[in-house]
Amino acid sequence: MTAFLVDNLAPIMFVSMLLFLLVGYPVAFALAACGFGFGLIGIELGLLSPNLFQAIPDRVWSVMSNDTLLAIPFFTFMGLILERSGMAEDLLDTIGQLFGPVRGGLAYAVIFVGALLAATTGVVAASVIAMGLISLPIMLRYGYDRRIASGVIAASGTLAQIIPPSLVLIVLADQLGRSVGDMYEGALYPSLILTAIYALFIFVVSLVRPDLVPALPPEARVLRGWRLLGRVLTSLVPPLVLVFLVLGTIFIGVATPTEGGAMGAVGALLLAMTNRRLTFRMVVQALEQTAKLSAFCMFVLLGARVFSLTFYGVNGHLWVESLLAGLPGGEVGFLIVVNILVFFLAFFLDYFELAFIIIPLLAPVADKLGIDLVWFGVLLGINMQTSFMHPPFGFALFFLRSVAPNRPYADKITGRTTAPVSSAQIYVGAIPFVAIQIVMVALVILFPGMVTHYKADHPAVDLDNVEINIMAPAPAAPAFGAPGGSPFGTPAAPSFGAPAPDFGAKP
Repeated sequence: MTAFLVDNLAPIMFVSMLLFLLVGYPVAFALAACGFGFGLIGIELGLLSPNLFQAIPDRVWSVMSNDTLLAIPFFTFMGLILERSGMAEDLLDTIGQLFGPVRGGLAYAVIFVGALLAATTGVVAASVIAMGLISLPIMLRYGYDRRIASGVIAASGTLAQIIPPSLVLIVLADQLGRSVGDMYEGALYPSLILTAIYALFIFVVSLVRPDLVPALPPEARVLRGWRLLGRVLTSLVPPLVLVFLVLGTIFIGVATPTEGGAMGAVGALLLAMTNRRLTFRMVVQALEQTAKLSAFCMFVLLGARVFSLTFYGVNGHLWVESLLAGLPGGEVGFLIVVNILVFFLAFFLDYFELAFIIIPLLAPVADKLGIDLVWFGVLLGINMQTSFMHPPFGFALFFLRSVAPNRPYADKITGRTTAPVSSAQIYVGAIPFVAIQIVMVALVILFPGMVTHYKADHPAVDLDNVEINIMAPAPAAPAFGAPGGSPFGTPAAPSFGAPAPDFGAKP
C-alpha cells in the first residue's frame, strides 16, 4: 500500500480535490485542505521535506502584492455602480425602441446591451440579473417564445466573461504569466464575432419562425424622432465614452489594466452622479459586494497556491505533462483533449475554479508545445464561458431562474395574466447558445489570427541577426599610494585635456 501511494500520490491528490469540489465543499478550503493533507502524507512517506510549508508565507505575499489583481475590485465596483444606477434599464429601453419595428428587435437589443454591459461591468451575475428583471417581462408581454427569451438573456449576460474588461481574462493572464493588456486585445475580435453570431442566430429564427420573435406593436413604440435621438444621446453615448476611456487607454498603452479599472470606477460614479442617481446606500452596497467578490477571488487563489505547492512537490506537474504531452496528434491532439476536458469540467466547476486549478496545470504543457499562451488563454476563456450555460448547472441559468416568474402573474401594463417561465424552458433555450460557443471555439482554433493580431503591436525580434557588443573592461586601479592612485581604491580622474579611455574598443 505504501509503495502504491508513493507511486501515485499526484493522481490521487488530483482526484481527491475533484471529489471535495463535487460534494459541495467550499473551493478555497477544499484546495487548501488537499494541499495541507497530502503535504503531511508526502512528508510521512518521505517524498517531501518538512520544510515544505515554510514556502507558504512567500506564496501568500506574492498574491497580496500582485498589482494586476487590483483590477478585479475596480472593475467589479464599476459594474455594480452602473447596474444599480439604472444604466442597464435605460439602455434596454432605448435600444429596444430603436429595434422595435424589426422582428426579433427586443432580442437584438438584449444582445447589444449584454455586450455593452460586458464592456462596462465585466460581471456576469449583474448583467444576467439586470436583463432578466428588465427585459424578460417585456419580451413575454409582446409574445416572445419563452425558450428564445431565456436563452438570449442568459447567453448575452455571459458575454461579460469574454468581452474586456472581463474578470476572467484578468485571472487567466495572471495564471498564464501574460500581460492583461495582451489578453484583452487578443479577446476583442473573438468576443465581437461571438456577439455577431448570437445576433445571426436571432436573425435566422426571425426568418424561419417569425412568430417566436415578433416585432413591437405600434402602440409600444413610444419614442420616435427627436425624442428617440435625445434618449440615444443621453443613454447610449456616455457608456460608450466610458468604454473608450477604460479599454482604449489600456489598448494604446496609456494606462495599465489596474489604472484603467480605477478610471472606470471613478467614471461610473460620475455617470451615476450626473444622472442624479448616486446615493450613499448604493455606494455602500456596491462596496460590500465588491469586497465579497474580491475576498472570494483572493481566498480561492490562496487555496490554489497551497494546493499547487504540494502538487508540484510530489511532481504532479510532471505527471500532468507526461499525460498530456504524450497524446497522439501532437499540438492538435492536445488542444482537442484539453477543450473536451474543460468543457466537461465546466458542468461542475465555475470559471474561477477552472482558472485557478486547471490552467496552471495545462499552461506549462502548452508552452512546451510552442502554443501562444495568450491565444491559449482566450481559447479556454471562450470554452469556460460554457460553464455559465450548461444545463442544469450553469450559473447564468441559476441567476435567470432567480428572477424569472415561477407562477402566473398579471402584467403591469396590459393587465393580462402571463404564464410563468419553467426551468425546462430556460434549459432548452440555453442549448443553441452552448452550441454557438462550441462553434466559436472551433473558429478560434481554425483561425488563430483573430487572437494573435495582438502581436502586431510588439516589434518582432530576429534572433538570427542579434548583435551583442561587449564593452572593454575598465583599467585596473593603481595601488593605494601609487602615483596617480586614489585613497578610495578607484583610479584618479584623468587630467583636463587627457585623452578619454576608448570604451568602444574590442576586447
